[in-house]
Amino acid sequence: MQLKWLEDFIVLAQERSYTRAAELRHVTHPAFGRRIRALEAWAGTPLVEPGSGPVRLTAAGQVFLDTAEQMARNLAQSHEELRAVAGRQARTVTLTTGRTLARTVVADLLVRLRPVMKDCELCILTRALADTVALLERGEADFSIAYHHPALAIRLDARQFSHITLASDRLVPVSRATAQGTALHPLAGAGPIPYLAYARTLALGRLVEDQLAHHPVTQRLQRTVECDSADAQYEYVHKGLGVAWLPWSMVHADCKAGRLAKAGDRSMEAKFDVRLYRPKRRLSTQAEAIWHAIATR
Repeated sequence: MQLKWLEDFIVLAQERSYTRAAELRHVTHPAFGRRIRALEAWAGTPLVEPGSGPVRLTAAGQVFLDTAEQMARNLAQSHEELRAVAGRQARTVTLTTGRTLARTVVADLLVRLRPVMKDCELCILTRALADTVALLERGEADFSIAYHHPALAIRLDARQFSHITLASDRLVPVSRATAQGTALHPLAGAGPIPYLAYARTLALGRLVEDQLAHHPVTQRLQRTVECDSADAQYEYVHKGLGVAWLPWSMVHADCKAGRLAKAGDRSMEAKFDVRLYRPKRRLSTQAEAIWHAIATR
């Protein structure tokens, strides 16, 4: 059964004339008649009463008319919805990154990219580091923004993917500040230090572990909380619950304002880069415009 047969039948029922219906459907009278007969053969029963004069539908034809009209409406609506989805997909650029980077580096990037994003929508997917890389490799994302450090294994084939460095940052041990502006939980103090640790599934967690692997202060860190969210750790630090290693880009304003304070010296900080990765193949016009705007900043 073909959609055009349904449309022919609906027009025929409305016009009650083969000649007029054929004209409206832009086919010859014989061709139109053959299509109605083909529809009846598919239905397995006559839909139009035989004879001359105005067209009359059979009882089966009347019942089928309601079905045909509903099917035509549904198909037309689906067609419009599919066109809308296709149009949106054509102008959508997908970026995958971590939750902390989405809040810091990506937020700053969006401000810079506003002039080139007028004709597109940026879909941001937050995932663990390994998942962001996998999405890029499978072609389910145009870009990936991820941490880069020797302790983090990102294995993307350089023959297929390229990257640029967006920023350099560092993880800094911070604590709630006292009224005097010093750390409430200094790493240089005596006794155990309440430590707000990352889950090892986080890239930040692996960076901190690498930094603390052979540092003597590790012996005095007492794990009180383990969490897979840097945003949550940020709140816990503000409440004075302990020391956490947080990106300087996230806490520098708080340290400057005296709400937080560094809990250790430079030897306790872990430096890392933030990279933007993309496939070397040609991307959409919108994605290429975004890459060009970032690469030529």
